Amino acid sequence: MKPNETLQLRVVQQLDWEPSVDASNIGVKVTDGVVTLEGNVSNYAEKFAAVRVTKAVYGVKGLADDLQVKLHSSFERTDADIATAALQMLDWDTVVPKDHVKVTVRDGRMTLEGEVEWEYQRTDAERAVRYLSGVKGVVNAITLKHRTVPADVKAKIESALKRSAESDAQHISVEMHEGTATLSGNVHTFAARDEAALAAWAAPGVLRVTDHITVTADFGTR
Repeated sequence: MKPNETLQLRVVQQLDWEPSVDASNIGVKVTDGVVTLEGNVSNYAEKFAAVRVTKAVYGVKGLADDLQVKLHSSFERTDADIATAALQMLDWDTVVPKDHVKVTVRDGRMTLEGEVEWEYQRTDAERAVRYLSGVKGVVNAITLKHRTVPADVKAKIESALKRSAESDAQHISVEMHEGTATLSGNVHTFAARDEAALAAWAAPGVLRVTDHITVTADFGTR
C-alpha cells in the first residue's frame, strides 16, 4: 500500500473509532501527508471532534477542513436564541472575565469579540460556546491585552518547550519581536506542533504566536 493510502486508512479508522463522529458522512483525501476532510456533519461539535482526532493520527503533516455543518432540524435555533445561550454560558464560565466578550450570530455562525488577559481565557470562551445547539461555526476574534514583555520571555518559552514531552524542543527555535513569538523548526507529530504553540501562548506578554513549524513524520513507515 502506498504511503498516502496508508495514511488515509489510518485517518478513516480513527474517525470511525471516535464515538462523537459519524464517519460514514466524511470523506478523506491525502496528498503527501496533507489530509483533506470533506462531507457533512450534524453539528459544529462533531466538526471540531473530526478535526481533533485527525490531527492526532501519526503521519498527518497538514489538514484542510472542508467539512460542512448541516444541522438536523432538532438542532436548529434562531440567531437570537444562540446569542442568548452563548452569553449565558460565558456568564457562568469562571475562566472568561465577566462582560469582556461580545457575541454576534449570523445564520448560525458565531463571532466572539472583546479583550482578555491570557490566551487560555480566549480559548476557553470558544470552548464554552462550541457545543451549543444551532451553532454552525465559531470565529474567535477576541484579542489579548497589551502587556509588558519580560526581557527573558524567549528563554522562558524555550524552557517550557523542554519540559513538554510532546514538543521536540531541540528542533524548535523561538524568536520574539514586539509581543509576537515566532516558532520554527521541525517536529514529528501534529500534537507536538500544537504543544509548542500552547507553550508559547502561556508566556507573559505574548500577544501573537506565528507558527512556522513543519511536521516531518515519515507517514509511510510506521
